[in-house]
Formats: sequence, structure tokens, C-alpha cells
Amino acid sequence: MNKNSNTYIIVYSVVMVVIVALLLSVAALSLKDRQEANMLNEKKKAILESLHATDRNYDEYIRAYVVDAEGREVEGEDVFELLKDVGGAYKAGKFPVFEAQDGRVVLPVTGTGLWGPIWGYVALEQDMNTLAGIIMDHKGETPGLGAEIATPKYQARFVGKTIFEGDEFRSVKLRKGGAQDPAHEVDAISGGTKTSDGVTAMLYNSIGHYLPLLEARRAAAAVPAEPSAGTEDAAVSNEENVENNE
Repeated sequence: MNKNSNTYIIVYSVVMVVIVALLLSVAALSLKDRQEANMLNEKKKAILESLHATDRNYDEYIRAYVVDAEGREVEGEDVFELLKDVGGAYKAGKFPVFEAQDGRVVLPVTGTGLWGPIWGYVALEQDMNTLAGIIMDHKGETPGLGAEIATPKYQARFVGKTIFEGDEFRSVKLRKGGAQDPAHEVDAISGGTKTSDGVTAMLYNSIGHYLPLLEARRAAAAVPAEPSAGTEDAAVSNEENVENNE
């Protein structure tokens, strides 16, 4: 075959393309398990970071489970499989929860910024109201502007904010021009209005899915524990001892 002919050039190009495609496919398949393991570790790390507990072992410190729209735990769900498409999980009525040994919980959040998806993890204290921490990331927000949501310095502003005002769900809002309500607002990003609005909507909509769970936990915590029979008997005995001494 004439190596200078168009036929030879076309055949050669096709063969090279097929060979390269096969090599890339083999490489992708061989690295798939490692890539998935790395992605899983990144998610676990982000969850621990939201709790400021990076010194803890995820598998020992966190219990992962799924609740339905009523806040009831659902059995047989793969939590990390749902994290691959949190928006789809929400639409299906499946809501992942990550609960630490100390009673704090981490909730995944997802939304849309200026240029694409934004997502993260919100950690709540045992009161199911106060933010213990937040981790956020994005696909393509503007560097130096909207991309600031992924920086530890900006995320630190959310710590201590509350999502309830009494029994009313308020979430946390990013306000342009500066926060006016120190309990529920954070300064919006200068020059990143659309991203800030996206974060506000992401927090309100995502956390809103968990209200039945959060409200049930808050109600349970508000009910004073009844004294046990042993405690009551001890109190009576103490009173009798006092009377006898008198």
C-alpha cells in the first residue's frame, strides 16, 4: 500500500484511534475501583471536616443511615450510593444522615451556583439547631469570587449560626451588603451575588428536607427526663433521714 495515499492515511488513523481508545478503556476499567475508593475517602474526610473531627476514624465515629420524608429511618439503603446524586435522592424521598457518636449530625446539601452545581455538608450540634461546621465545594464558580465558598476562612463564618428561631425554621442566609441578623445571616461574597444566592437556596431547600427529623429530635430533647424509681426512693429516704435527725 502506498504510504502517501489517502487510503493509507485514513486506515492508519483509524487503527491508531482504535488502539488508543482500547488502551484508555483498559486503563479506566483497571483504575475504577481505586478511583471510587478515593472518592469515598474524600466524602468521609469532608464529613469529618464539617464536624472538626479529622482526628477521628470515620468508620468508628460515624453512623450513616437514610430517613424518609417523615424522618423515619429506612433500612437497606446504600448511603454513599445516594451521595453520587443527592438531588436525585431527595426527589426519591431518600435523605442521607451521618450521625456522630456525640449526637451531632451531618446533612448533605446540594444546589446551583452561578456556573454550575454547588454542594457540601452541614454539621449540626446536639441541639439540632446550631451549626457546628460546614464544608462546601463547587464545579466551576469564579476564582476569587464565588469560589470563596470552598475556602476554610469563609466557611468558618457559618459556625455558631442557628437554623431555627424558636420553632420556626429560618435556615442561614447570605446577605448582600453585610449580615444584619447575627443569628441567621452571613455576609454574602463580594462580587459573588449569584453564588451567594445559590448557597442560601441550597441551605434552605436541602435542610428543609430534614425538618421532620430535626423537629422530632428537638422535641425529644425538650422533654425533661422522668426520675427513675430508684431516684424517687432515694429522695424519700433522704427526707426521712432529715426528719429523724430533727
